Amino acid sequence: MADLSLYRNIGIFAHVDAGKTTTTERILKLTGKIHKLGEVHDGAATTDFMEQEQERGITIQSAATSCFWNGYRLNIIDTPGHVDFTIEVYRSLKVLDGGVGVFCGSGGVEPQSETNWRYANESEVARIIYVNKLDRVGADFYRVVDQVRNVLGARPLVMVLPIGEEDDFRGIIDLLTEKAWLWDESGDPEKYEVIDVPEEYKERVAKYREELIETALEQDDDLMEAYLEGQEPAIEDIKRCIRKGTIKLDFFPTYCGSSFKNKGVQNVLNAVVDYLPCPTEVEPQPEIDLEGNETGKVAIVDPDGPLRALAFKIMDDRYGALTFTRIYTGKLKKGDSVLNTFTGKTERIGRIVEMHANSREERDSAQAGDIVALLGMKHTQTGHTLCDPDNPATLEPMVFPDPVISIAIAPKDKAGMDKLGVALQKMVQEDPSFRIVTDEDSGETIMKGMGELHLDIKVDILRRTHGVEVVVGKPQVAYRETITRRIEDSYTHKKQTGGSGQFAKIDYVVEPGEANSGYQFESKVSGGNVPREFWPAVEKGFRVSMDEGVLAGFPLLDVKVTLTDGGFHAVDSSAIAYEIAAKAAYRQSVPKAGPQLLEPVMKVDVYTPDDHVGDVIGDLNRRRGMIKSQEPGPTGIRVKAECPLSEMFGYIGDLRTMTSGRGQFSMEFSHYAPCPSNVADDVIKETLERKAAR
Repeated sequence: MADLSLYRNIGIFAHVDAGKTTTTERILKLTGKIHKLGEVHDGAATTDFMEQEQERGITIQSAATSCFWNGYRLNIIDTPGHVDFTIEVYRSLKVLDGGVGVFCGSGGVEPQSETNWRYANESEVARIIYVNKLDRVGADFYRVVDQVRNVLGARPLVMVLPIGEEDDFRGIIDLLTEKAWLWDESGDPEKYEVIDVPEEYKERVAKYREELIETALEQDDDLMEAYLEGQEPAIEDIKRCIRKGTIKLDFFPTYCGSSFKNKGVQNVLNAVVDYLPCPTEVEPQPEIDLEGNETGKVAIVDPDGPLRALAFKIMDDRYGALTFTRIYTGKLKKGDSVLNTFTGKTERIGRIVEMHANSREERDSAQAGDIVALLGMKHTQTGHTLCDPDNPATLEPMVFPDPVISIAIAPKDKAGMDKLGVALQKMVQEDPSFRIVTDEDSGETIMKGMGELHLDIKVDILRRTHGVEVVVGKPQVAYRETITRRIEDSYTHKKQTGGSGQFAKIDYVVEPGEANSGYQFESKVSGGNVPREFWPAVEKGFRVSMDEGVLAGFPLLDVKVTLTDGGFHAVDSSAIAYEIAAKAAYRQSVPKAGPQLLEPVMKVDVYTPDDHVGDVIGDLNRRRGMIKSQEPGPTGIRVKAECPLSEMFGYIGDLRTMTSGRGQFSMEFSHYAPCPSNVADDVIKETLERKAAR
């Protein structure tokens, strides 16, 4: 049986273009997994195997691979950096034990780095920091360390110092061993020499080494006491303390290098082995019973326990659907039957494969701590728990954000209709942040996603991977509606048609709820005027109605309904009568409650050279943006703003024009806010006209 202490399940995450995939590529070369390096800019990277990834030079879906370093098994997931694909990062972090946060030496802590760092904090994943691209113009290791401290609120533990920067970057100094690693200019990662610290760095090394030891020894009072009395701790003791503090998230060991130039990657690999936790050292996943309540038990990583595994990703390829699964407890063998607690169905494991990007190796079995892909799972989706049928339990499920942008699509010809349906079904299974709905009025198929690039890539996958040519409509914003006034009202539903009739009377209050509270229902009926068994019917009638607002049919948000009184008939009252009464009451009262249109507002982060700041801010103001802050950086200014999504379509093209191609931006959903009346009138008019035209 495999020794779990020799396992490391890690993810590599960062802002787009910080060098994650290049770093993964170097790790695979150093560990002997691949023999020829592929470059992202040539479209030849191992983990970027989708055509869309190779053309655009970005990672779109997380790719899994395994390799060995100094006798340790590393299961690595390379995740995307672009904000539209953060769902891939989130679900990968959910099943990993440790991570490597990659930061660009010149870009520093960029917007997406913050989002990914936040996800990692929420998932309580231990991390090491790797400051990459120190050979680039404007690279400054010490500035990035300060940004990690100030922007992320994290505590970096500097483990190495760079020798030279920008064009002059030659190697690193290991603070623990007080040795310098110098690489030659051949680009071969194996061609380096370990020498004593150069004279001009000795003072700085002494300062940072002292900080390192003091921070590490905070984890052990006895060692700290001995150190304060002048006793130098052994390197093994310091390493043990660093490991303990890293796993507790007290600090983050920080390294630097240049993956592209093959400098400094070995030290990161050593750190993964030395400081990141093995599966048994991570806080176990809480178990939930079939009703969704916490049982108080946890899925302890143990190969001999009852099976507990989490499906965290579905990927469709030419052999069928692959279900990427992290096994927390127990063993899994080919041909086993497992219970999916979400669907209540038993599934049979067809095959177990170990993934290396898009190639695979067959395995007969897998055990706690492994990340494998399963074939033959028909009903399992992302976030589902697979467990022992005789000992069922659910692991904490994943929560995915709602899409903010949608487009209508249709096949170019009738023959493509069936193919489109099958393709979309597969794509929805693969990506939980991608949704498909059918517009009831028009019968149109609507694709919903996290951003323009997200939907653009989905259309591309439809065309290339699934061979479906589609016609794409204009992007639509996911507007919402709410109310602004409190209304007290009453509604009576009476219907008499031979035999028993229908009767339901409700008195109720409809009022604005707290921001982001959704829909709340409360009953204050006393005395049995509306019997308790009919309250759920009233709640359901209002809840179902909320899906369609009264202004333009957008869902209603942040509304509280209170049932205050009513009446019933001993024979004619029924649950269906109260549900009908509630639906009619909704149509009667919501138009009187000051309905208002809400629009999605995005958090926008723009990076622009100094000489274009005025243009960028002026343009954001024209887009109804609210400037929140301006932060000077080494090569430009970061402008943070909040801007309505409807004004941001095509922004990347305008930004590049304004900044001569040097500007970058990212955005993510922030909140819903009231729409100005002139904009709301146009949206409502356009939506109603579109519905009428159907």
